[in-house]
Amino acid sequence: MEELLYFLRTTLYYLLWVLDIAMLMRALFSWFDPERSSRLSVFLYLVTEPIILPLRRLFERLNWFQGTPLDMPFLFTMILIMVIQAFL
Repeated sequence: MEELLYFLRTTLYYLLWVLDIAMLMRALFSWFDPERSSRLSVFLYLVTEPIILPLRRLFERLNWFQGTPLDMPFLFTMILIMVIQAFL
């Protein structure tokens, strides 16, 4: 049982790590390809947006950070992923 928990914890940690890398790549690509004209930009958007979307909807509903130049739901999602990784 302990081996299974270790396997699940390690797998989740590395999946979050891959998601973290994908989000960093999305942030970089947003500077160089803001229209998402490349296939990699579209792929990164499709992989990361479902993770960001719940916070994006929450922030829009509560009218938080509406006018800031930064994508705050993206930033908070990154922080949340890092916190979860720290607990694993």
